[in-house]
Amino acid sequence: MQLPIRPLACLAIATSAAFAAERPNILFLFSDDHACQAISAYPGGILDDLAPTPSIDRIAKDGLLFENSFCTNSICGPSRASILTGKHSHLNGFLDNGTQFDGYQQTFPVLLQEAGYRTAMIGKWHLGTNPVGFDHWEVLPGQGSYYNPDLKQMDGELKRYPGHCNDVVTDIALDQLKKSKDSDKPFMIMAQYKAPHRNWSPALRHVNLFDDVTFPEPDSLFDDYSNRSESLKGQTMSIKNDMYWGHDMKFHGESAYPEYFAKGLPNGEYRRMTDEQKAAWDAAYEPLNKEILAKIEAGEVTDKEVLQWKYQRYIKDYLRSIRSMDEGIGKILDELEASGLADNTIVIYSSDQGFYLGEHGWYDKRWMFEESFKMPFIIRWPGVIKPGTTTKSLIQNIDYAPTFLEVAGAEIPSDIQGKSLVPMLKESGKEPADWRDKLYYRYYGEAVHSVAAHDGIRTDRYKLMYFPETEEYNLFDLVNDPQEMKSVHDDPAMAQIFAEMKNELVATRDEYRASTAVIPVDRNQEDWWKKRQKAKNKQAAEAKHDLIFIGDSITQGWEGKGKAVWEKFYGDRKALNLGFSGDRTEHVLYRLDRGNLRGQQNAKAAVIMIGTNNTGHSQQDPVETADGISRIVSIVRARCPKAQILLLGVFPRGEQPDHPMRKLNVEINKLIAKHDGTERVHFLDIGETFLDENGVLPTSVMPDSLHLNEESYQLWAEAIEPKLKELGL
Repeated sequence: MQLPIRPLACLAIATSAAFAAERPNILFLFSDDHACQAISAYPGGILDDLAPTPSIDRIAKDGLLFENSFCTNSICGPSRASILTGKHSHLNGFLDNGTQFDGYQQTFPVLLQEAGYRTAMIGKWHLGTNPVGFDHWEVLPGQGSYYNPDLKQMDGELKRYPGHCNDVVTDIALDQLKKSKDSDKPFMIMAQYKAPHRNWSPALRHVNLFDDVTFPEPDSLFDDYSNRSESLKGQTMSIKNDMYWGHDMKFHGESAYPEYFAKGLPNGEYRRMTDEQKAAWDAAYEPLNKEILAKIEAGEVTDKEVLQWKYQRYIKDYLRSIRSMDEGIGKILDELEASGLADNTIVIYSSDQGFYLGEHGWYDKRWMFEESFKMPFIIRWPGVIKPGTTTKSLIQNIDYAPTFLEVAGAEIPSDIQGKSLVPMLKESGKEPADWRDKLYYRYYGEAVHSVAAHDGIRTDRYKLMYFPETEEYNLFDLVNDPQEMKSVHDDPAMAQIFAEMKNELVATRDEYRASTAVIPVDRNQEDWWKKRQKAKNKQAAEAKHDLIFIGDSITQGWEGKGKAVWEKFYGDRKALNLGFSGDRTEHVLYRLDRGNLRGQQNAKAAVIMIGTNNTGHSQQDPVETADGISRIVSIVRARCPKAQILLLGVFPRGEQPDHPMRKLNVEINKLIAKHDGTERVHFLDIGETFLDENGVLPTSVMPDSLHLNEESYQLWAEAIEPKLKELGL
């Protein structure tokens, strides 16, 4: 398997001095949806004394705990992609759980392999494509299962393990530790637990844990969502209204009280259990289920009391599912000690984001409110980090990749957006003078849970959120309103801060290259475009294609002035035209992730030529347009895993060589040429085909100095034909 090819500077592994020293191993222990307030090492948690996490706390006791650790995008897959790449979602291409991760882009596991590390990935992956950059991997397919889980193997087969998923991940991690000890390489192991993701199913030894405990309710459990964006009221992730009878609340059969417990979505975990497992489960849950149902039937409980019961069922299952993970982490730490690896192994505990444990009446994540925006990050590094220290410095999951690379003595590529934590680790949490003073967040919106798209920034005191659909801002003073119950954006006393924060948000978007070119957007307000999108989705779904053309009006023109040439060159090659007039990179991004490539897993080649409308419509910065093109390449590579990608330079426009838009396209082409030679990507600039000896774009070739005629479509086809044949078409 060919791994990504990068510029030589990015492959610089380490100085000879770094090789001479013993480089530390890296053990990355990771969970799914583990809220900081459910970790007893974190200050201010409501559950500390009632549901301790002693093994995770061991890491904090021996190391450094970051109180202000945050994600870039509070949802499972996107957070994981940011960790792997050190980049925000808009640049790594994994915006939501409906997309697929391009593992052949630059990731820290690949770079660590090149630096001489043995790498392993175990457990929940949730990125849609197979892991890349690991010497060994076993991953849960999709969300995976808690009971008797199947794990996908490197040969593509599924292997079923009996028991609970937390225990399975622990056992495989222990086995990988032993294998790594016998290796002559330092190791990086990622042991990634499913817990405590919904539906919060505990190991059977813990099904009665907390039966005698009543957990305190969060102050905002009965939040009415006033004084903030109207978007909050539209969500469907409340404990009161959106928890399922079977899946969440663990009842059997159909919902007897749909006014309290949503219908549908049965408990799939129960279906996976053996008869013996079911008997143990029922012995724990059924008596409590019958008790509450009898009270509801008799009218002995109020609506509020039913909600309180649901909260207790939820929080106990959530915490029960953590217990076996914490036990497993303890076993892994013990093995490190027993094997003599502990002194030279960095151990990290983190989770992909936080979670709502009833705050604002919610479960789940997605929002930029603190409980899900925050994510745990605890690290020990024997001999480097002073044990038992904490820091309030602002860090983000894009910081993990550069940290791991610096630890390994590998060069940190310049396009990584995170900052290495190593200087801070060496000073036990004291941040460097040039450390960041704000964080950027962006959630792109999904149908699941109806959480509105929004982005924003957070400083050490203030948080600004922007909701583009309603054009609303919310501003929170985290000192005076830590629970974020009232936006002060319209408070006259906050006018200056509000203005400053809005300016900072714009500047931060620019800093992180969150331009329009990389944020997918539709053109459904244009009826012809909407109809074409639907038609192309149908065409893709109904037939497999060997060759796919992707672009704007110039590509769509194969159906017009280029039709005869298309028939001549591609009529018998199972070709699909995905050109849409007027499209910019952001529109192509939308289309490709929403059906244009459906069923095209076996496509042999894709021809991409896009970007001239980014230039023509707004004279967009070439860096931004190139970012959009890079994202398109990633989507095609992920969704068409067998396709060779012919990335064409943006065609010349403007009659004369010094035409401003011609010059912008030339700059774009210089930037996207870097993709040539990376996994299955071939860059080809055929622009000179259309120019005369003086660099002039003749009207006989492009009548309006932009669009092609039949002659120029012939020139295009002839120019790429040798390459297509070389690629097997």
